[in-house]
Amino acid sequence: MTQLPTRKTFFINRRRFLESASVSLAVSALGAYGAELVNQKPRRVGLIGAGWYGKSDLWRLIQVAPVELVSLCDPDQHMLAGAVKIAGERLKGSKPPRTYTDYRQMLKERDLDIVLIGSPDHWHALQAIAAIEAGADVYLQKPISVDVIEGEAILAAARKHQRVVQIGTQRKSTPHLIEAKKRVVDAGLLGRIAHVDMCCYFHMRANGNPPVQPVPDHLDYEMWTGPAPLRPYDGLPHLRWWRTFMEYGNGIMGDMCVHMLDTARWMLNLGWPKRITSQGGIYVQKEGKSNIADTQTAVFEYEGLNAVWQHRSWGAPPDPDYPWALFLHGEKGVLKASTMRADFVPLDKNAKPIHFECLYEREKYPEDVTEERIELNAAPATRRHMLDFLAAVDKRGRPVADVEDGHISTASCILANLSMETGRPLVYDPKKRVVTGDAAATRLLRRSYRKPWVHPEPA
Repeated sequence: MTQLPTRKTFFINRRRFLESASVSLAVSALGAYGAELVNQKPRRVGLIGAGWYGKSDLWRLIQVAPVELVSLCDPDQHMLAGAVKIAGERLKGSKPPRTYTDYRQMLKERDLDIVLIGSPDHWHALQAIAAIEAGADVYLQKPISVDVIEGEAILAAARKHQRVVQIGTQRKSTPHLIEAKKRVVDAGLLGRIAHVDMCCYFHMRANGNPPVQPVPDHLDYEMWTGPAPLRPYDGLPHLRWWRTFMEYGNGIMGDMCVHMLDTARWMLNLGWPKRITSQGGIYVQKEGKSNIADTQTAVFEYEGLNAVWQHRSWGAPPDPDYPWALFLHGEKGVLKASTMRADFVPLDKNAKPIHFECLYEREKYPEDVTEERIELNAAPATRRHMLDFLAAVDKRGRPVADVEDGHISTASCILANLSMETGRPLVYDPKKRVVTGDAAATRLLRRSYRKPWVHPEPA
């Protein structure tokens, strides 16, 4: 087992502590809890989905808590081998984890306290429910599902089996956003907030025409595909290639809007939208195989407030400092917020603007600097998100990104895509699990599964 972090590892650096008491208050409780973890028995952990972000979540957990890495699962043998190698470096002297290509075989052992799920979106529901039923608490990457009924089924399973499920919407654990919420939103500096803009203008839509080719021996493509339609194999689907197909997810709306909508809902204490409308399509990037929208606008209607999403995977962002962000518009000013920074811009010229900078922890966690493809700006938030998850596990309570909130944010984005598909506004009734007055749209709440996989149903 690698040497565990000391107490100071769990606190923000002294300079930032002195600069911002509100950040200190936001994370000090988790910092104290993190220090307590040093003397606790290691958690028995398994990871499903040993790709980039699955491993990233696992490494963040290892940084803040004693962990016994029991098992790893991925249908790609190369992914498994890479994860085992890095785990050996990070958990020196520990027993190598067992490896599996089928998550069902891994969970059949029923020897895990915690299961991390970092697989592609089309697998989240079946794997999360199976982990819950195996008695584990779950850290599930966003979005929680690819259709609305999947999300309802995960929520129902978590409540039935009394499992803690934390969703990887870690903006709620991002220090500068916690500070901005406290000092601007909660303090009333915006006045009445009556509009939210959200956006993503990253050129992140993979697009190309690779040829169909033989499936490599190290990849179980049938297992990778699972309940999704079996596309002709045209190269390793890892990284961003799978995200460019609606067969496996919900496009940029499901990938990026879910974060910003969830953040807006958290900051403003919003629940389900009253009505959702969306338009968009493939307007510019028509040359490749990708079938996700390159341009989309969605309106999430609340009482006295609209939250409007816009994404383009081409062109330039209106505000270069905030290409993926949300903007809370109040009568007294605007709060701009992203994963990298936040700014309060008051309308009153005599009022003082407030800038919030992203927290990095390179000195405390030097291994971050050399980790392949790490999001350095997100690592501190994910560490705190893991600590919040572990605290909820110990107290048998609800974490900050509880599965119910993850379901609302995910389902709202899915409904936006369905509105774009049907060409009409949609009103979802979560109690009846139907689109009100729209039988055709209600049928779209559940995707067809490829046999022999069976779609989960809420209990």
